[in-house]
Amino acid sequence: MYMDFHTHGKLAKYLPFSTEYTDWLLNEAKEAGLDAICLTEHFNTQQFDTLYGYIADRGDKEGDAYVIDGLKVFPGMETDIAEGGHVLSIGPMEAIRELNRRLTPYKSKNAFLPAEELFRLFDQYPVLVGAGHPFREGGHIPELSPELLARFDFLDLNGKDVAVDQDRTEHLTFGLGQRLNKPVVAGSDTHQAVQYGCISTVLERDCTTFDEIFSQVRAGAYRIEVAQQAAFQVQTASLLKRALKEIHALGGDYVSILTAKTVV
Repeated sequence: MYMDFHTHGKLAKYLPFSTEYTDWLLNEAKEAGLDAICLTEHFNTQQFDTLYGYIADRGDKEGDAYVIDGLKVFPGMETDIAEGGHVLSIGPMEAIRELNRRLTPYKSKNAFLPAEELFRLFDQYPVLVGAGHPFREGGHIPELSPELLARFDFLDLNGKDVAVDQDRTEHLTFGLGQRLNKPVVAGSDTHQAVQYGCISTVLERDCTTFDEIFSQVRAGAYRIEVAQQAAFQVQTASLLKRALKEIHALGGDYVSILTAKTVV
C-alpha cells in the first residue's frame, strides 16, 4: 500500500476551504499512485472542521479511513508548538476534530502550547504523535528533553526537506529515529498535487486502521521510496503554490483556473 503520511487539503491556511480544490487534490493523489494519505491539515487553518466534515460526509468509512474514489483518507493534524516546530497527530476522525476544537485558544503564534502541554492533551485521545520535519530550519524538536522526545510515536521524513538535501535529511532523521528507537515514515507535505509521490511509504499489506498500519511500521514491514524527480516536483509545487496565491490576492479564482479542462 503506497501511503503519504503528511498532506494538506488546502492551498494555504488563510484561504477559504474549497470542495473543488480538495476534490482535485484527492483525485491527483490517486493518479500519482497513492493508495492512502494522512490528511494532516494545519490546526489553525481556516475552516478546519468544515474540511474534515466534508471528508467524513464524502467518504465511505472503512476502519479509520474514509474512502473517496478509491483513495483512503486517514484523519490527522499538524500543530505548532511554542518551542518552534510542528507536531503531527493521526487518529480517529472524532478525536482529531475534538482535539482541534480544544486547541482553539492556542491557534495564534503567541499562544502556541508548549510541547509538554500538547502531549498532555494528546494523551487524552487515541492518537499517534509524530515529529514533523524535525530538522527543518526554525524548528527545535530535536532540542526537546529526552523525556518529551520519547513520547513521539514516529518521525516524519519530509518530502520538502529531502528534495532540498536528501543526504542530510535522511542522515539526521534516521539517526534521531535510531537514537530514540522510533520508526521513520515518509510524507510529501504537499499543499497541492504536483508534490504527491515525491516520497512515499510503501507498506507490505493493505490497511484500513491505524493499528494495522503501525503493526507493520513497528515490525519494519515497509520501505520508503523517493522519486528520482522529487526535487523537481517540490520546486514546481512551490512555484505553482506561489502563483495560485497571487491569483487569489489579485481577486482571481485560482480554483477554476487550476481545475479548468484544457481544450486542444
